[in-house]
Amino acid sequence: MSERLKNFLYKFKIAPKSSRTMFVLGIILFLFIIILNIYVFYFGFSPLEMTGDKFVEPNNKYFMGTDQLGRDVFSRVVVGSQSSILIAFIAVIIASSLGSTLGVYAGYFAGKIDRVLSVIFDVLYAFPGIIFAILISIMLGRGIYNTAIAIAIGYIPQYFRIVRGISLSVKERPFIEALRSIGAKPRTLIFQHMIIYAIPSIIALIVLNMGSAILAVSGLGFLGLGLPPPNPELGTDLGRGRDFITAKIWWTSVFPGLMILMIVLSFTLLGEGLNEILSAKISDARA
Repeated sequence: MSERLKNFLYKFKIAPKSSRTMFVLGIILFLFIIILNIYVFYFGFSPLEMTGDKFVEPNNKYFMGTDQLGRDVFSRVVVGSQSSILIAFIAVIIASSLGSTLGVYAGYFAGKIDRVLSVIFDVLYAFPGIIFAILISIMLGRGIYNTAIAIAIGYIPQYFRIVRGISLSVKERPFIEALRSIGAKPRTLIFQHMIIYAIPSIIALIVLNMGSAILAVSGLGFLGLGLPPPNPELGTDLGRGRDFITAKIWWTSVFPGLMILMIVLSFTLLGEGLNEILSAKISDARA
């Protein structure tokens, strides 16, 4: 067992009970979503197949009924969750990579670089993320990567601010000065010594941002800016299903909405619990 895993398990043990509970509940919910996806894959449910049975209410054959084209809502909801999670994951990976890299450089070099980048990202941070995502989506068009890029831009400032703050603190530590005095290159100091201190915060923020990123993906899909039809996507199906609510056809919108809620809740619980666990003070607990 690696030292990092032992360290995490000890932090999990000493963390408050509420944090451990949130973390475990988040994992359980996410595992349930994975099980649903395995079930759909194993039994060959198709989200694109038109059965001919339109607007069938939930029953033993169609667990969540069928939509206006006779497609199985259950398979579209489950497969659509894959699309939402994939887009959100790509978005937060792009945001964390760019934001963390720029943040650690700004923290290390400071001066004009730090001031310019800080102003730029402060402006981006103040701008509503979903509005920015809508504008970028309109310019780039629909698709997995275009949607991910549109969402990622709004999250970059968060990683920049966190990593920059940590880097400014770590840069003043004696071991950094010692390494610099013996000729260590800035790239070595930045990526082998300084960025390590920001990794726990980056990981926790990635998990937390997954929930809000999925909401952003669903929001774009709801507005018709997500994946192009007939690809299953939760926000897109939710937006189409709302047209039939007045006709008492509720299942085409309720079930995609419930899946969005479940995914967002799982990542929120997981992220909040993970953040508090990683923040647990080992030295204080052992004292």
